[in-house]
Formats: sequence, C-alpha cells, structure tokens
Amino acid sequence: MARIPGVGLAKGLSITLRHMLRKSVTQQYPEVKPALPPRSRGVIALVEENCTSCMLCARECPDWCIYIDSHKETIPAPEGGRPRQRNVLDRFAIDFALCMYCGICIEVCPFDALFWSPEFEYAEGDIRNLLHEKDKLAGWTETVPPPPAHDPGAEPPKELTAA
Repeated sequence: MARIPGVGLAKGLSITLRHMLRKSVTQQYPEVKPALPPRSRGVIALVEENCTSCMLCARECPDWCIYIDSHKETIPAPEGGRPRQRNVLDRFAIDFALCMYCGICIEVCPFDALFWSPEFEYAEGDIRNLLHEKDKLAGWTETVPPPPAHDPGAEPPKELTAA
C-alpha cells in the first residue's frame, strides 16, 4: 500500500488547530491552591514518637539522603526484672536536594514513622537549606491525610477475623 504524502503533516496541523480553538484555563496559583489528587507525593513527614532509630530507612535509601543519630538509654527495671535499653532519637534529617522521592524509606519503615504529606511548598533560595531536621519533618505530620477507607465489598482485615 502506498503512503499518501502529507498525511502526517495534516494530522499534526489538525491537532494544533483543535488546541488553538479550545479555551485556555489559567490557574491563579499563589492565590488559589491546586486541588491535589488524594495520594499525591509532596514531602516526607516524620512521626518522631514512632521512630526507634532502627536505621532501615537510611540503609535502604538509594541516595543516602537520610541522616540518623541516636543514643541508648537505660530504662529502670520493673520489680523482679532486668533493666532494658532503648534507642533515643537525637537527629533525623532528610536532604531533599538529594532525595529522588522514591518512597522506599516509607515502605520499609516497620513502625509507621514516615508518611507522604501532600505539602509541596517548601522551596528554598539556597540548596543548602533543603536539609530538613526532625522538627521541620514533624511539622508536616499534621498535613498527612487519613488512609482511604476499605472498599465496601472487600474482605475484612486478617487482624479483625483472628481476634
């Protein structure tokens, strides 16, 4: 079958003409905030109380942009027991200049200490200011949306059926 010359050009011009005749929509961004999808990724938020300094997130991060410092603290023993030790989080920082927002750190956290927040307005004028410490990361926790509800026809969770 022979190709008709100019078919590609006509197809391209028709798409261009269709977009030229459509009314453009301008979003007034700083004044009107955009409606984000429910599972949009913005910034990583930290729940400091849940973090046990297990270092899983820092070890699994492909960019090595998570910095964790901790120390051990001895908890006094209950009557008839032995004293226990626990890790106390001293520093938790994420360098968003290096982060590629892959979410591996959130997936591997066994204690639900890291979450995606839809907050996206954290630009800085200097790249050195993109290293956010635990107090800044904990501030974004209040913007984390609640998890979506289960589907009405889905099976109940295994934890409920076992109880």
